[in-house]
Amino acid sequence: MGLKKVKHSITISIALLVSVLINLPRLLSLYDVLGEPTKSFASASVKDIIVRFIFLSIFSWVVLQFNTNWKYYLYNISKVTKIIITVLCNIIWFFVATEAFQYGYEILTSSDMNKSESAIFYFVYFVVLLILVFISGILRYQIIHQQDLVEKELLKQQSLQNELMALKNQINPHFLFNSLNSLNSLVRGNKPATTFVNNLSFMYRYILQSASQDMVTLSEELKFLDSYIYLITTRYRNRFSIDIEIKESMMQEKIPALALQLLVENAVKHNEISQINPLNVKIYTEMHNIIVENVLRPRTTFVESTGHGLANLDKRYVMLKKKHIVLSNSNNIFKVKLPLD
Repeated sequence: MGLKKVKHSITISIALLVSVLINLPRLLSLYDVLGEPTKSFASASVKDIIVRFIFLSIFSWVVLQFNTNWKYYLYNISKVTKIIITVLCNIIWFFVATEAFQYGYEILTSSDMNKSESAIFYFVYFVVLLILVFISGILRYQIIHQQDLVEKELLKQQSLQNELMALKNQINPHFLFNSLNSLNSLVRGNKPATTFVNNLSFMYRYILQSASQDMVTLSEELKFLDSYIYLITTRYRNRFSIDIEIKESMMQEKIPALALQLLVENAVKHNEISQINPLNVKIYTEMHNIIVENVLRPRTTFVESTGHGLANLDKRYVMLKKKHIVLSNSNNIFKVKLPLD
């Protein structure tokens, strides 16, 4: 789920409201509502007020848009860098807007601001900038809070669906494990067959347990993947291989359950596996990401697939880690990047 924007109607309304409130004393002074006009507003005129209103509205709208929407397009940069860019952009816009106003004011009203008016003008625009940045933070917090509520509700519904499925299938696990135990006793003298059944049993038990937890450690996921690899290797023998290079320091990092198995299964399902073109899958760390890659050799035969595996994994990632998985297909290498932070 992408980050939602603050609606234009909200930023425009706030910008107009701020401009009205700031120019209200000058407007009241023009019509002598406050009695004798103050010295600061002695030069107020209809043209003067219109020019100030328009400039301040544009200034306020740009500040609101940048701090609520535009700066969130700055992806893949550190938080500190984003803060520095935000501060610099606000300062630059402040000086650009104030200089443009003074230049345009002289042309449009055929009058100059004295030093006192100019000092007050800079002070007012700076205070307005600070207020608008604060308002932008509140607006963005509301959007994030609403998204969190929606995502929590989705996870809650998903959890309820998983519980319902578990209730529907509660007899099946007992039947399957009993069948596997019976099969194990039949092939007890055959070590490869016994190992195969034990790995299949472990896999099924892990899948059942993962239904009750959304995230697992890399260590747990790789242990499960070992069993899956054994089954695949038993089927394809030397036509399938996998290289895993994961730093020990990352073993306690958490990822969505069955994420690695899904990616390996995806490679097996969609690529040719033969003596001429064996399949090699690589799993390794890069920066703070897990990379799963393989040479792309699409199967020529029909592959029964829903086509939703990677899309569903991406949705789980967004809900659980607030990040997307990254897919790439360059130089005939299919690569999936799983963020860990």
